[in-house]
Amino acid sequence: MEVGVANLADADVRDLIALHQRQMYNASPPGTSFALDLSGLERPDVTVFDARQDGELLGIGALMQLSSAMGEIKSMRTKELALRRGVGQALLDAITFAARDRSLKLLVLETGTGPVFEPANRLYLRNGFARRSAYGNYVETEFNVFYEKRL
Repeated sequence: MEVGVANLADADVRDLIALHQRQMYNASPPGTSFALDLSGLERPDVTVFDARQDGELLGIGALMQLSSAMGEIKSMRTKELALRRGVGQALLDAITFAARDRSLKLLVLETGTGPVFEPANRLYLRNGFARRSAYGNYVETEFNVFYEKRL
């Protein structure tokens, strides 16, 4: 598996971004999904990574730089056919490496609760992320979960 910076012009990347956004909205109560669409990921403060094997897209994840010291993990998605193959871990490792390379001191993220979100919650906890309160413009709800990891 190879992880690198994604080309947002690639049709398979665009399709996975659109699928991710649809599934996050469908799995979340109204007003609690913050999945970025393509325009939200095309910003200069966002780097999207992809994981591929033999050219086939397996997953995506993004790092949004919020400040000179803090970054946010966005749009983590593994394709169905690649679940439980270490794709999420590989993407998280690449995002964490990029954050450290940029001298960021803190990684944060928002995700949901319930069965659809359990694999993500396990991944973050397994990698040393700790629960925290809402940050930025997020508002805490019974559904949303916020994490941080000091780098």
